[in-house]
Amino acid sequence: MMPFIRRHGAWIGFLVLALVVTVLTSDFSSGTFESRFISSRNLTNLIRQASINGVLASGMTMVILTGGIDLSIGSIVALAGVFTGISQVTWGWMNLGLTGAVGSGLLTIGIGGLCGLITGGLVAMLGIAPFVITLGMMVITRGLALIFSNGSGISPMGDDIKMLGDEYLSSSVTMALFAIVLISLFLANRKKLMDSIFPVLTLGFFAYSFLNYRGLPVPVLFLLLALGTSAFLLTHTTWGRCVFAIGSNEQAAHWAGVPIRTTKWLVYTAMGLFSGLAALLLTARLNSAVPTAGNLFELDAIAAVVIGGTSLKGGIGSVMGSFVGALTIATLNNGMDLLEVPSFYQMVLKGIIIIIAVALDRGQRQS
Repeated sequence: MMPFIRRHGAWIGFLVLALVVTVLTSDFSSGTFESRFISSRNLTNLIRQASINGVLASGMTMVILTGGIDLSIGSIVALAGVFTGISQVTWGWMNLGLTGAVGSGLLTIGIGGLCGLITGGLVAMLGIAPFVITLGMMVITRGLALIFSNGSGISPMGDDIKMLGDEYLSSSVTMALFAIVLISLFLANRKKLMDSIFPVLTLGFFAYSFLNYRGLPVPVLFLLLALGTSAFLLTHTTWGRCVFAIGSNEQAAHWAGVPIRTTKWLVYTAMGLFSGLAALLLTARLNSAVPTAGNLFELDAIAAVVIGGTSLKGGIGSVMGSFVGALTIATLNNGMDLLEVPSFYQMVLKGIIIIIAVALDRGQRQS
C-alpha cells in the first residue's frame, strides 16, 4: 500500500483537494447536489487557466531534474509577450491575418528561446549556481520588457492571435485528441497499467466537461503538445537520460561521458522556448502585451513541479507529475475564488504547500 501511495501521492492529493472543493462549493439547500466547482463551464475554465502554468512546468521539470532552477521565466514571459505586441501593433503584422499571427508566434517563441539560450550558456560555461544566473536574468529581462514597451501595455492583438486564447475546438476534434492521449498513456505505461488509471480518469472527466460545454480550449491543445514533447524527450531520448543522470550524480555522469555543459545548455534553452509559448498564450488571452505580466509565474511553476513529486535535488521526477501539480495549483486558486477568499491567502497557502512537498520529498529520500 505504501509504495502505491508514494508513487501516486500527487494524484491522490489532487483528487482529495478536488473533493473538498466540490463539497465546499455545493448547494444542499434545495435538497439536490449541485456544485459550482464541477460544472462543465468551471472545469473547462480551470484547465484553460492551468494551461500556461502547465506549459511552464513542462520546461521547469527538465531544469529541476538537472538539479537547477530558473527564476527568470516570469520576466521572459513578459519580454516575449511585449514582442508579440510590438509585432502585431507597431509593425502592423495584425493586418497580415494568419501570416502575421504565425510570424508573431514564431517571434515570441524565438525571443523566449534566445533568452533561454543565453541563460543556459551562462550556467554551462561559467559554472555559477543557476539560482544566481537566473536571478540576474530575471532582472535583466524584466527591465528589457519595460524598455521595449515604454512601460505601458500594447493592445489590441489581431483576431488570429486572440483565437489562441478564446477559441474552442469542435467536439469531434476533442474526442479524437482524447483518444490519442488515452492510447499514448497506455502505451507509455503498458508495463504498469495502474500508473495510467488516475491520469485517464482525470482527463476523461475533463474531456466530458469539454464536450458538455464548448469543446476543447485551444490553450489546452498547446498544453498537451508541451507535455507530450517534454515527456517524450525525457523518456525516449539519450538526451533525456543525460538529464536524469546529471541530476542523480553530476560527477558520476561526467566520468561516464555525459556531455554536462551541452545538456544543461539545451535544458535552459528548452525552458526559454516553453516560456515563449506561455507568453504567446497569455498575450492572446489578455489581448494585450503587458510588461509587468508573468509576476511570480516562476513560483507557480516550481510549486507545480515540486507538488508533482520532482525532487529539488534533481534526478527524480516526471512531466505527468508536474501536470497534476499544475492542476492542483489551479484547483486551489479556482476553489478559493469560488469561495471568495482573498488572493493574498492563496499566496500563503502556496508557500505552505511548497514547504510541505519539499519536506515530504526529503523524508522519502532519507527513508
